[in-house]
Amino acid sequence: MLKKNNIEILNPEIPRGLIKFAIFDFDGTISLIREGWQQIMIPMMVEILLETPYHESRQELEEIVRAYVAKTTGKQTIYQMIRLAEEIKKRGGTPTDPLIYKHQYHDLLMERIIYRLNGLRSGEIQPEEMVVPCALQALQQICQQGVVCFLASGTDEKYVYDEAGLLGIAHYFEAIYGAQDDYKSFSKRMVIQKIIQENNLSGPELIAFGDGYVEIEDAKAAGGIAIGLATDETNRSGVDAWKRDRLMASGADVIMPDFKPFPHLWDYLMPQD
Repeated sequence: MLKKNNIEILNPEIPRGLIKFAIFDFDGTISLIREGWQQIMIPMMVEILLETPYHESRQELEEIVRAYVAKTTGKQTIYQMIRLAEEIKKRGGTPTDPLIYKHQYHDLLMERIIYRLNGLRSGEIQPEEMVVPCALQALQQICQQGVVCFLASGTDEKYVYDEAGLLGIAHYFEAIYGAQDDYKSFSKRMVIQKIIQENNLSGPELIAFGDGYVEIEDAKAAGGIAIGLATDETNRSGVDAWKRDRLMASGADVIMPDFKPFPHLWDYLMPQD
């Protein structure tokens, strides 16, 4: 492993000088609007599971829920709620439609983040305050280099459009993809395959940036370059060690704490010589 300028190069064999397209995850990779969502989802699920006939202790349930939420981070929210329904059944309960749980979660999350959304709309909060450090500059640089960028998120598409607009980044992307009501019609892997097929790409011409295992594994499966963002969303500084471990296990080629070292990364991946 080579470490330089806060960049960990885990795969020194990365093909260089080929990148033409980039795909970015949204929440936790660029946007911090939904920072703290796990602190809403996990307790909600634990409380629901505590109502089942044959449940474990609160502490045991917290560990179980935290593990499966982590495993599905980056996928559409509905998949986490489908898993919740399965866990309810396991404990002798009768789950409702996972879509109901998804709406319940979203209502709770909105209570946490509404002041951020309203602040961005009113101008009281500046976009720079609600993005991963230097993400705006990285997007500007990569687009100026002629790379075609896409945004793909597990959050509902209408919210991704709205929040990307509030952050002033929508214009950087050729297309924005998010979760659909027909959840089987969308996945990050499907987006990656669509970009590759429509543009007749070879794998290393595509680079993916994400803070979760889904986009990392999907990019690697397609032969692309995977950049893991081990972002500390709360403190906006340093490395989230838990994320870093997950990203390494998922096969990331490179890990960064945020986009501050992006110019150095880009010089390495796209040398001008």
